[in-house]
Amino acid sequence: MLQLRGLSRRFGRVAAVEDVSITVREGEIYGFLGVNGAGKTTTLRMLMGIIAPDAGTIELLGQAARRTTLKQKQRIGYVSQEQTFYPWMTCRRLGAFVGGFYPTWDKAEFDRLLRVLELPPERKVSQLSGGMRAKLALALALAPRPALLILDEPTAGLDPVARREFLEIITAQARNHGRTTLFSSHLIDEVERAAERVGIIHQGRMRYEGGIAELCEQVRAVRLSETAELTVPEGFELWRDETRDGARTIVLRAPGAAWDATQFPDAEVRRLSLEDAFIACVGSATAQV
Repeated sequence: MLQLRGLSRRFGRVAAVEDVSITVREGEIYGFLGVNGAGKTTTLRMLMGIIAPDAGTIELLGQAARRTTLKQKQRIGYVSQEQTFYPWMTCRRLGAFVGGFYPTWDKAEFDRLLRVLELPPERKVSQLSGGMRAKLALALALAPRPALLILDEPTAGLDPVARREFLEIITAQARNHGRTTLFSSHLIDEVERAAERVGIIHQGRMRYEGGIAELCEQVRAVRLSETAELTVPEGFELWRDETRDGARTIVLRAPGAAWDATQFPDAEVRRLSLEDAFIACVGSATAQV
């Protein structure tokens, strides 16, 4: 459904995104995970053609291009991090306005989504809460029945109840309509609840792409005894080296077979949750506390 290859973008001397490659398979929910400022929004804005990449290619819906075309955009449902609507428009009027840009706009589906999402059709956008505005943005993105749904931090600023409702809608769309979805977030519980595969970006570079279970299988913590010394074994990648209260713990990444074949004497090895693996991935390689 989507392949990004070697995507890069600089703003002056700052490399916001460097050599990013992503593969999103048809029908899956893909979580694009990273801390604030990691490069998620810049990547999605390049994907949507809002800004042009300095290098790299975008293959979308079977067509490769340096920049996303108008016809491709018309097959994408996009929810940005901050919704900007005409405040004087009602939900229904906004739907009629946005629908004019999409050949596949389904008015009946938009009306159905307004009912399902409990959005008052005749209420002005300026009178909607933050959660209702996020739901309205989702309804507008889904009404053209897009082949690909792209969500950029869609639950930012929402309360826990609204966040959960939003995620349930996304997963239901994927399950019931085979909707391919790419959504970015810095909230690990969101990704764990909704996504099947993840990509982790940090400081503009991809650090990991694959299944969540695969990540938790590959990344483990090795807690050393006070007298033990450890050299990172061949085939292992150091993700974090931390000393806390005099005890040293290193986090390594390697295929499961490498873990099975390697002994760590005088050390305790444990598997990590997605949250712990993510923190090890994006945190400093060395830390003293």
